[in-house]
Amino acid sequence: MALFHSPFKNLRGKKLYWLIKVVCGTAFMMYGYDAGVLGGVLLHQPFLDAIGNPTGKYTIPMITSSYSLAACVTALAISFFTFRIGRRGTIILGNVTAIFGSIIQASSYSIAQLVVGRLITGFSIGCISSAVPTYLAETGSEIGDRGPANAFNAILLISGVPLAYWVDYGFIQMQNQASWRIPIILQCVFAIISGGCMYFLPDTPRILYAKDRIEEGDAILAQLNDAPIESEKVQQTKREIFAVIDQELEAAHSLHWSQFLTSGIIDRTPIKIVRRLCICFWLPMIREWMGSSLVAYYSTIILQRVGADPTLISMLAGVLNICFALGCVPLYFTIERVGRRSVLLYGAMALTVLMTIFMTLQLMEQTSSISWAAIGIIFIFCAVFGYSWQGSVWLYCSEISPLEYRHIGGAFTACGEWLMTWLTVFVGPIGLANVGPSFWAWVLSGNVVAIIFVYFLCPETGGKTLEAVDSLFTAGLAAGIKKIDEDVEESWVEEKGDNSVPLAAPKY
Repeated sequence: MALFHSPFKNLRGKKLYWLIKVVCGTAFMMYGYDAGVLGGVLLHQPFLDAIGNPTGKYTIPMITSSYSLAACVTALAISFFTFRIGRRGTIILGNVTAIFGSIIQASSYSIAQLVVGRLITGFSIGCISSAVPTYLAETGSEIGDRGPANAFNAILLISGVPLAYWVDYGFIQMQNQASWRIPIILQCVFAIISGGCMYFLPDTPRILYAKDRIEEGDAILAQLNDAPIESEKVQQTKREIFAVIDQELEAAHSLHWSQFLTSGIIDRTPIKIVRRLCICFWLPMIREWMGSSLVAYYSTIILQRVGADPTLISMLAGVLNICFALGCVPLYFTIERVGRRSVLLYGAMALTVLMTIFMTLQLMEQTSSISWAAIGIIFIFCAVFGYSWQGSVWLYCSEISPLEYRHIGGAFTACGEWLMTWLTVFVGPIGLANVGPSFWAWVLSGNVVAIIFVYFLCPETGGKTLEAVDSLFTAGLAAGIKKIDEDVEESWVEEKGDNSVPLAAPKY
């Protein structure tokens, strides 16, 4: 879309990026709100009356988890065409379908209609969760932009969960159909704001360059950097992007689908495309294995062990999710200083210790003091998780994905996230009911695996441009980028007879 059609065309540099962060954060806040809103009304009698008071023990888990399953399938399915519609187009598609899904859910009078609405909303979240982190990463003009932007996104994502709980808490004091339909339809507010603003924002310069839309990419790159296209800063970024495109197209000749079956252990591509995309799948899958969704979706069930009355439990669940969101706040200020790998690694270590203590307390004979101690530990666990793994995983996966395959990296990230979320949401209440406290051993094992995975497979991506991240996986790429820069300048000198900086990168 041409920039002069946009009411934001006069925004440049940091102001434009702040708007992008708010718009993307609103989309992610809808994602968090939708994750929590249904959980607050599942046991509300008017809601149960509307869907026929189901008695099957698998009915409620099926309704809840259908959303996650749809998001998982969607993330993979849309990867076949998201390169064509771009990051911006994928986010708009997600917001539009969210409106339809919310309307169908809010007007439900049967389980079938509710599940259809959940599936459509799951399609929406699959689009948004796969495209938003990539869009944020690719529109940042400075190396230090990406970390705070994704941390801000995580803050709004998790804030959506307690917001949903408190909205539910207020409305379920009423005993009518509006008490659960209004909280669900409110998702449309986030979708309208995010989708409406995104329509007028540009796509990323990297996807435009990859699609050979050079002039549009130039204009947007200059706008994001608040500098003329002829400036050295803009030209250097452009040269690096084209160098990476060239290297990745060359590496694609050695890419074969069978290498994915080994999860990247066998990777014959020069820049380890397969291994990097597999990391994008496994890292968010491990995150959900560590217990975040289990706590977010079923906090009321977990807190019931304290023996408090239902009103206090609902309030504690809301406060618990607020702690989750507040844990993300320090990440905004520290992610660029501490680094992604350190946050993930030491966070996993701390979470392992906390989960060990929590499980031990759960296995002990329950007294009031032990129950409250366990609840205190789970509050700390949520805060640490919010800081260490909630925002950093989205950021890391968007950075580690190769440019030409970043839409696939986003799809793999969302697929891994939602596949394990679906398993957790479906199996979690059944496991807690049938296995009891020993079920937490499964969650604990996820935290241990996280330590091992990050230590051996995740290099530090902080302090590098997106293009320089490729060099972490091959020593030849950094030299290749430097050689292309030298070749461009040499050919320019030979042609023009001077040593000025060329105004455009070569077209590959």
